[in-house]
Amino acid sequence: MADPVLELRGLTRRFGALTATDDVSLTLRRGEIHALIGPNGAGKSTLMGLISGKIAPDAGEVWLGGQNITRLSVARRAQLGLGRSFQVSSLIPEYSALRNVMLALQARQGHSYRFLRPVMRDQPLRAEARAILARVGLDARASVEAAFLSHGERRLLEIAVALALAPRCFLLDEPMAGLGSEGTARLVGFLRRLKQEAPILLVEHDMDAVFRLADRISVLVYGRVIATGTGPEIRANAQVRAVYLGEEAPT
Repeated sequence: MADPVLELRGLTRRFGALTATDDVSLTLRRGEIHALIGPNGAGKSTLMGLISGKIAPDAGEVWLGGQNITRLSVARRAQLGLGRSFQVSSLIPEYSALRNVMLALQARQGHSYRFLRPVMRDQPLRAEARAILARVGLDARASVEAAFLSHGERRLLEIAVALALAPRCFLLDEPMAGLGSEGTARLVGFLRRLKQEAPILLVEHDMDAVFRLADRISVLVYGRVIATGTGPEIRANAQVRAVYLGEEAPT
């Protein structure tokens, strides 16, 4: 089996007496969607912060493409190919959707943001940015400032920005939130295609979407992974059903 694109090795983070992340190890393989689920307070946000670099671990390591990135900054991790779509602050609210994506394209190409205005007249760059917006269904909203997009549209724009950086893998934190049933159905289809470009670590509360999408699922409870497996394996796991899914597993 090929080496994982992303690997977590014994990640632990404590906040005083609270162990928010408790010796978490998991892998993200090429061509897969690995979903991370669990009840509120399970530690999912802390774990995503540890992966992205926003939070430093007390113990353990994060590896990306065979490189130990545990002590690297958020920006350096992004440069190495960690694509994340859960920081709304990564969008510039007063810039249009198109400008936000063009900024990401500039960053990927190593250009300075100081020259954004002339770059806005760069037709090949504009065309590439528009093509990315079209992929996530925002082509008709290209000229709208990020601040005036709906919550669901901002989540899609975050994915577009991550796409522009051509990452090795994606971290997606509740991308279905605010989309509605039609938007969720479109995004499910899109993510199924996207995983062939780069694997996806997905945090999502929509269990129907999770079980439709995920190749593997890890269940986090009180900061610890209690089970990892395929959808059917997780549905059938008595411990998971007792502490999270309930007596009736999703169908």
